[in-house]
Amino acid sequence: MEISDAKDHERFMRLALAQAQATQKTGSVPVGAVIVRDRQVLAAAGNRRLADGDPVAHAELLAIRAAALAIGDWRLENCQLYVTLEPCVMCVGAIVLARVEKLIYGAADPKAGAVQSVYTIFEDNRLNHRPDVLGGVLARECGQLLTEFFRQQRAAGKK
Repeated sequence: MEISDAKDHERFMRLALAQAQATQKTGSVPVGAVIVRDRQVLAAAGNRRLADGDPVAHAELLAIRAAALAIGDWRLENCQLYVTLEPCVMCVGAIVLARVEKLIYGAADPKAGAVQSVYTIFEDNRLNHRPDVLGGVLARECGQLLTEFFRQQRAAGKK
């Protein structure tokens, strides 16, 4: 990775973190996602499961939908997806179907991560598309946001 790539990764992950922080205010789990092409943001979203009452309103899916609308094509070729938390099985499936070129995520998800933690779906050679993956970008900050959110939820007696 070139130095400029590292700076870009941090810059775009900070935008995803901002989405996650905004989401936290709605009571939803603070996960944020940003989709970039040619160093330009195409879409950004935060988790909206609670706000929308929609079990599939994950940040990644919302960002993928918005980016596809922005470019007028369901194929997100030459796009990078930045997300604050390692994607789940559902989101990994969407990433494959959308043909996202590169996934960059922050914190690992030891309970539901489908990239490297619990499952390694992208390693399945039968898939027609497998993005490049970089995990751990601003992992500490991404993880702290989630840890604090769940600590507050437990203190308030919420699940």
